[in-house]
Parts: sequence; C-alpha cells; structure tokens
Amino acid sequence: MAYAAGIVRDAIIDFLTQHQREASTSEITHAVSRLIGPVASSSVRSYLNLNTPGLFTRVARGHYRLTLTGETALSGDFALAHAGDARLIHADCFDWLAQQQENRFQAVVTDPPYSLLEYSPTHTAKLRAGKGGIWRLPPSFDGRQRAPLPRFTVLNAADRENLWLFFARLAHSLHRVIVPGANVVVASNPLLCHLVASAMSSSGLELRGYLVRQVMTMRGGDRPKNAHNEFNMVSVMPRSQWEPWVLLRKPLEGRAQDNLRRWHTGGFRRPATDKPFGDLIRSHPTPAGEKRIAPHPSLKPQGFMRQLVRAVLPLAQGEVLDPFMGAGSTLAAANAVGYRSVGVEIDADFYQMAKQSVQRLSALKLKNE
Repeated sequence: MAYAAGIVRDAIIDFLTQHQREASTSEITHAVSRLIGPVASSSVRSYLNLNTPGLFTRVARGHYRLTLTGETALSGDFALAHAGDARLIHADCFDWLAQQQENRFQAVVTDPPYSLLEYSPTHTAKLRAGKGGIWRLPPSFDGRQRAPLPRFTVLNAADRENLWLFFARLAHSLHRVIVPGANVVVASNPLLCHLVASAMSSSGLELRGYLVRQVMTMRGGDRPKNAHNEFNMVSVMPRSQWEPWVLLRKPLEGRAQDNLRRWHTGGFRRPATDKPFGDLIRSHPTPAGEKRIAPHPSLKPQGFMRQLVRAVLPLAQGEVLDPFMGAGSTLAAANAVGYRSVGVEIDADFYQMAKQSVQRLSALKLKNE
C-alpha cells in the first residue's frame, strides 16, 4: 500500500517517542502497521536509513532510536530532576518548548500566571517577605493567617491585551509539541476565562468548552469599599463558588477513532464504562496538610487534580505536560494515577519546592480513593 509522503516516517517517530528506547526494525514495522495499516519492512528500513544520523540513530545492527529522545531532548541545557514517573525541568517554558520535537506530548494540564507580573522576581520577593506586592492579602477575620491571593481585578486594558498575547503565544508554542487530538486544560477564573479561550483558540487550538471546579473561594461577595455600612445589603460582585478550566484540543487527524488508534488521544477517559467524564467536578480548597507539603500560593488539591489528570489521557497512554509546574500538583496527580509527566518551572524556589513535594503529594491517600 502506498502512503502519502511522511506518513510512515511520522508513525515511526510516534512509536519511538512512546517506546522511549531503541527498537528493532521488526518491532518498528509491527508498530507502524498497527498505527497506519500494513507497511513493508523495506519501506520502514528505507526511512530509518535515509534519515540516519538525522532523525534516527542506529545503535546496533537492525536497532534504532530517535536521535533526540528521552532525557537529552527533554533537558537540553536545562536542569532536570526526577520524582517517580515525573521529570522536572528548571527553565523558561517558552525557551524549553522551542527545543522540543514535534508531536511529543499527549496532554497539557496547567495553571499559568494571570497578572503576568505576579510571579516576576520582584513580586515573588515581596510575596515571600509577606509584603504583598500586587498580591491580595485576605483578611484574618477568624484569627488565622491566610496566604496571599493573586489580584485579578486590578488589570487594566493594557494588562489584558498583554495577557491575550501571552496566551496566544502559549497556544502557538504548545501546538507544535502536542499530538493531534491532545487535550489542553488551562486553569482560569470567571473574569478572564473568555480572554484565555479567545487567545488560545486564535492560535490553532479548538475550544472544547469549560470544566467547572465547584469550590468556594475567597473572591467576591464584598460590600462597597468604604461604604459597607451605607450599602450593607449590596455585594459588588457575586461570591465566587466555581473555578473555570478552559478545555482546548489540537485538531484531530481524521475521525476520533482514527486519532485514537494512531495518537492514543482525542477524548477524555471515563471514570467507569457506564459513566462519562463530566464537566463539573466538586472540590474544596486545598487542604492544610497539602499546603504544608507544598506552600505554593496557587496549589490545587490532589482530590481535584487526580480526577482531572486521569481524564486527559483517554487510553491511559502517553505523557502529560505542565509548562507552569509551580509546586508540582499536576505531576503528583499524574504519579498517583500511573501516568508519565513532565513539568517546567522558571522560578528556582518553586522548582526546588516541587523536587521535594511531588512524591510526597502523590503518596497521599485520599478519602474517596
């Protein structure tokens, strides 16, 4: 059977990327035939030999691997650490993504910064010193010390434009390194989720809706500032009881079933055969015990993250990427459900925190598990 130019080559790359080690010509031929249909071993050998020493490296007679694969491709010039089946990279994610090969990851789950300045060195220094910076310090109305929260309501028109450009750039960078049908799930908030959806869908990703994390937060519900007695029956904006996560997808190759066979993704994994994955997940604020393990200001609870991360690989095959790793809650959840994952973090302190916290978070036993 004749295939369009590049189809056999791409199938070989897909298999060796998933395989994560060298393979014999017969193994590669068998895998490619399963992905795209019957292929002659001579055709596979011609691709392997013609591209050597470019895409493929001959490591022994009749055995090949990807030239850029595994940890060399992942780390490049950046620091690399391990935590179970998770690999942690200390890098600017945009620089790091630019060095990764195409069609590398099967899903993305991430919680990016939103005011853009909030995680800059200047403002993280203020945060760590307890001086706030552009972070909102919740009142200690019950006598408890509360962690600062990022301020979403102070963004002006220029900030929102920069945020749109940031998410458009992120989508463009991710589009190249994820496989067709890969889910991209991005944490957001009710005031800015429309902007995230618009920016990322403008760069080639398909908007697939929103996932709702049902949780009571500290945001909203306040009376007018400096006039709370005069307008004691007024809330300036509703008290937020949900957190939106924007759902996007790299366009499929062919039908959903075709994409699932070739790329192992193109949908969400069901909790059970008789129960579809739903877009509402009941949650709670991150427990104090998890915050003690990983005192990151935006740490998400494992009870929620494990449900979400489990769902993004429909066949439980592949690797999950978090380009804004923070303290590593996505990677910890991936470890807990048995997935491989990669996280990237630019902040040195948060990177060190993740190195210590990922395995401890993944080892937690939750009530409903």
